[in-house]
Amino acid sequence: MPRIQLVNSTWCYLATQPSGPRANIGVGFAVAFALSLVFVLVNLTRHGKLYLPAEKRFYPIGRRWQWYWAIFICATALIGLFTGIDVDRYRVVELPLVLNVFFWFLMNMGSMALVWESVRHWGSWMERQFIDPNPFVLHQTDRRGMFEFWLPLFFYLWWWLDFFLVIPRNWGAVELQRSPEQTIAKAIPAATDLRFKIAPFLLFISWLTILVSLWHSVRHYEARNRGWLNRIVGFIQYVPLRFMIMIPLALVVIAYQALAAWEFNYSPLKKDTNLVAMYVGGYVPALLLVIILCISGFLRPNEDKDLIRQRRERGAELDRELGIRHKPAWWRRVRGDVGSGDAVRDQLYRNVREVGGAQRVQHVAEQRAAEAEAASGTSNTFEMSSIHNTPSVASHMAPPPYTPTGRLNQRRPDHTLQAAAGLLFPTANTPSPRLTPAANGGRDREPRTQPGGSYNRSSSTRSSVSITAPPQQIRSMLDV
Repeated sequence: MPRIQLVNSTWCYLATQPSGPRANIGVGFAVAFALSLVFVLVNLTRHGKLYLPAEKRFYPIGRRWQWYWAIFICATALIGLFTGIDVDRYRVVELPLVLNVFFWFLMNMGSMALVWESVRHWGSWMERQFIDPNPFVLHQTDRRGMFEFWLPLFFYLWWWLDFFLVIPRNWGAVELQRSPEQTIAKAIPAATDLRFKIAPFLLFISWLTILVSLWHSVRHYEARNRGWLNRIVGFIQYVPLRFMIMIPLALVVIAYQALAAWEFNYSPLKKDTNLVAMYVGGYVPALLLVIILCISGFLRPNEDKDLIRQRRERGAELDRELGIRHKPAWWRRVRGDVGSGDAVRDQLYRNVREVGGAQRVQHVAEQRAAEAEAASGTSNTFEMSSIHNTPSVASHMAPPPYTPTGRLNQRRPDHTLQAAAGLLFPTANTPSPRLTPAANGGRDREPRTQPGGSYNRSSSTRSSVSITAPPQQIRSMLDV
């Protein structure tokens, strides 16, 4: 028909229609998931922070996996819901429907992984508290430890099988809903094929694995009860409340995915599907899982902080059993106990005060200062003392402590001890036996008189206390 002319023509594969109820409800859910994502990040910072050294037995990433999967759920939900806005706006079914369903399946898988990691980490946290008083009470290579090693691998085996059954496929057949005949011939067989029907059973096996993991943790890390009835009651009491809600919600996710695989009218793969079934069964469980996880995260403390509190409580209980009473913080300051600085010197002075020698020490210090001033005023001439060994005369004052010329800061405790010893024991400067003439075999000579006068050299060991006398004449090497 060459003479036909099209005016104001519109391409059928563009988003030209107004948004419908599917898009409007999807925007509302997208806002809820976006707000939940903020709280998930806050909880990840709160519970992922370390206050204790990391242990090889309990990796820090183990406590963060549940929050990572919550972020994954929020991200896939946001992408799928925002792409679902154009499902109603396309006159002919196109790519937005495929993207919406694709990310919905990923969100379901993330929901199962979220519940699994929450239950698995709770068991790991129970084990950490159980072995904290005695790290050798449970071995990692026993039957229990090997069961905990293989169980996550078993869960993710079925989880990945579900992924390969659902995700890698030709999604183009789902778009063939442009007429009722085409929908019946192409879209419905593609949306309800055997792979979609098998996938929910694989997720159900993963859900049963979650129950086994929960039972295993209660069995090994909680008190055991006798009798089937008591065990059931104890199991319900030991399981946290959040798991009593999250595990049934995970089963709802599996149930709706199975319903969509058998009934095309309730499936999100249909363009004009039942919106109540789609959002209540498809998005509400995932949103509730994230919200419950966030609320429980705000109610629970950081695990490292809780472990520190438990250790403090155990230490206080052991002190009470042993009869140990710790003094308050102000007790050391009142008694003068100094924990830093010149602790040695302060300890010595405190011991002196306790024995009542504070006045005596002060009197000796004043006397030594006065004698030093008098000695310095009597003579202005200073000489070296005799270089040959002469009989030493005990001085009335203790010799000054030796001051090293090296690293002064490292020898400060030695200086303090010497000063304290000089104050406490002023008569410790008795003559040494090796300085007597007998000990030296008579080698020391008596001071000789010089022609200029009879001046005797002082035998004091202090160079500051000397007399004005001529130097000694050295006659042989024995005088050196």
